[in-house]
Amino acid sequence: MSRATSLNSLGIDKAPADTRVVVAMSGGVDSSVTAALLKEQGYDVVGVTLQLYDHGVAVGKTGACCAGQDIQDARQVAERLSIPHYVLDYESRFRAEVMESFADAYARGETPVPCIACNRTVKFRDLLKTARELGAEALATGHYVRRVIGEAGPELHRGADPARDQSYFLFGTTREQLEFLRFPLGDLPKRETRALAGRFDLVVADKPDSQDICFVPNGNYASVVQKLRPEAVEPGDIVDMAGSVVGRHEGIVRYTVGQRRGLALGGRDGTDNDPLYVVRLEPATRRVVVGPRSALGRDKITLYDVNWLDAPHEGRLPVQVRVRSSQSLRRAEIELTDEGAVVRFAEPEVGVSPGQACVVYDAATGSRVLGGGFIRRSP
Repeated sequence: MSRATSLNSLGIDKAPADTRVVVAMSGGVDSSVTAALLKEQGYDVVGVTLQLYDHGVAVGKTGACCAGQDIQDARQVAERLSIPHYVLDYESRFRAEVMESFADAYARGETPVPCIACNRTVKFRDLLKTARELGAEALATGHYVRRVIGEAGPELHRGADPARDQSYFLFGTTREQLEFLRFPLGDLPKRETRALAGRFDLVVADKPDSQDICFVPNGNYASVVQKLRPEAVEPGDIVDMAGSVVGRHEGIVRYTVGQRRGLALGGRDGTDNDPLYVVRLEPATRRVVVGPRSALGRDKITLYDVNWLDAPHEGRLPVQVRVRSSQSLRRAEIELTDEGAVVRFAEPEVGVSPGQACVVYDAATGSRVLGGGFIRRSP
């Protein structure tokens, strides 16, 4: 039998029964269906759930991944599927790698994306290492992205369902990690995943999707930052672009570039009465600078901490980019530099926030993730 015909569904040259796969089980419907599908196909499946923060905070909390109830749900699914299941205590590394950096970013006047940090560290670095130690030949997750074999090896592509695509959060995946990772749901729409959960009779079949950042109670991220970095919630002035004070704030952590609502502005003598937006944050002086929408436009941005999955190139490369997870793709050019990268937009981009990710896709189809980085604060 040729190698091409002997590969199993995960592209590994072994029978499924001889192929151990670790599934990252968060307790949600997506990862549970991933485990069920692989079990049905005959793989040697091992479920692993990460305990990422204190159970005292997690118990009874709904609408977020990795909480106490979610661990119980993952355990019940594993029992239903008759697969081994382990809960790993990653609390200390999660706090150091994700929560502390989250708070630091807000204190710097940035808007971080903790799910990206989590995927790059405790999940696709630490958990992947643990999967290898367990004798696995792949780590599978419930992410809606696709792993496609190209001419130079595995490529990362957007999920087939545009409404569920999670490629923005996975741009930091390295080539080496992509060799080991698998995403069985990448070609499915969410409704089909729900239907499969019902067919497998999983306890999580009707469980709502996660909405909040897992360690942020009720979406109140300012309270989390206040505990970790009290200086980030010290009050200060809201000023217009000429430096005139137009209001007060209770901490720059409560604002992000492009924000319009919740500014609580007072009198605006000498200030244009058109709607005002947050133009930039100045943590050193604790000032929130506001201005008209026209002041938000950016022709180019610089990126740091760049992860590049495509072949190296010189000069400007036509691409499509996304600077927010929910945004449609934008035409641009990227130029890699020693310090990171420069992205030039085809049309000015509004509301670019330092600390957010800029994810880069191929120019032709916008399907393949070429890489990305984090948006640097303007001088």
